[in-house]
Amino acid sequence: MTPVELSRTVLRAVRRAVDEGELSVVVPVRAVVTPPGPGGCGDYATNIALQLARPAGRPARQVAEILRPHLTRSEGVADVAITGPGFLNIRLGGGAGASLVREIQRRRDAYGHGDILAGQIVPLRIPYDIRAEVVADTLVRIVATQGGRAEVHHIHIHRSCAEPAGTDLSRAEPAGTDLPQAKTAGTDPSPAEPPRTNAPQADPARPHRLHRPRPQITTLRPTPAPEDPTPLGPDAARWALLHPAAHDRPRISADHLLQRESNPLFRVRYAHARTRALIRNAAALGCTGDPGDVPEDVPGGGELVGALAGYPAVLTQAALHRAPDRLARHLVTTADALLAFQHTVLPLGDEKPSAAHRARLALAEAAGTVLAGGLSLLGISAPDYL
Repeated sequence: MTPVELSRTVLRAVRRAVDEGELSVVVPVRAVVTPPGPGGCGDYATNIALQLARPAGRPARQVAEILRPHLTRSEGVADVAITGPGFLNIRLGGGAGASLVREIQRRRDAYGHGDILAGQIVPLRIPYDIRAEVVADTLVRIVATQGGRAEVHHIHIHRSCAEPAGTDLSRAEPAGTDLPQAKTAGTDPSPAEPPRTNAPQADPARPHRLHRPRPQITTLRPTPAPEDPTPLGPDAARWALLHPAAHDRPRISADHLLQRESNPLFRVRYAHARTRALIRNAAALGCTGDPGDVPEDVPGGGELVGALAGYPAVLTQAALHRAPDRLARHLVTTADALLAFQHTVLPLGDEKPSAAHRARLALAEAAGTVLAGGLSLLGISAPDYL
């Protein structure tokens, strides 16, 4: 069962509780399902009970108690536990890992893409700064994964401040700067450009049209890099600017080029290269991946399944919060799980490839797909050899 399928299962449980008169709420359109947080358990967790508590007029934990038996009776759900103020922690039955791998195989680079921003325009205002340019360029791609369209507009600055020379780190052409001045929540109060004064006046002879609200403008002002990152090369420079949170000052140093375990970028790219090597070596043994469940006691297996399952939610949050650093950090988590798991994939010594090996190989291949897709969204290459 994939996170999308589990989300539908949760909504069906809510509908059954409503139909049986146990809850009096409007069934929501969407249920958020993510890997359990600290203090949680099982394969996935949902905050649907907390979401419904206010409209139901009941404590969240009581709502969770009502939903629990409906979820437990659902196909593919082995057990449901309630933790904290009312989180439902779901342990899936057989087939969870296999279903997830098949979903990644089916969608490939589109795995994790959604429609939460479908049809929306996301205006981004940025200063003429290399880090802001790279962040905005990355957000154009991340927002597109959720069905939205980001438009980048530059903030006009004082004429004495010269525009920096162009660089190939920002791979999107800057959009026009004809975005009107607007004051909206969460935007920077600094002026962009004077409001237009030659806008056409309404024609009283024409029928009145409803005013459509303008999209909320987001001003991106990440802490600038202390020095020019371009000597690091495109991949390392982009990682140096994107991996830290926007309020953190990026570290521009040759450490990003080191092929060492201490370098997160190296671990992510090396993990992807390892998945490709595993596929090549398995082919030499006449072994191909076949989705199947990976036992919980396999080192790194559970962590890797959890990281892959959580990838769609991370993409959504990165788009909604305009935070590509969330994606970068999740790729590190996925890479670390893969590197702990890789040693279990291929047969050792005279051991013959088995169904267990084929299932682990399929999981490793799925991890490679996610790592390559995530790096591509960041504008960073994913080499097959490293």
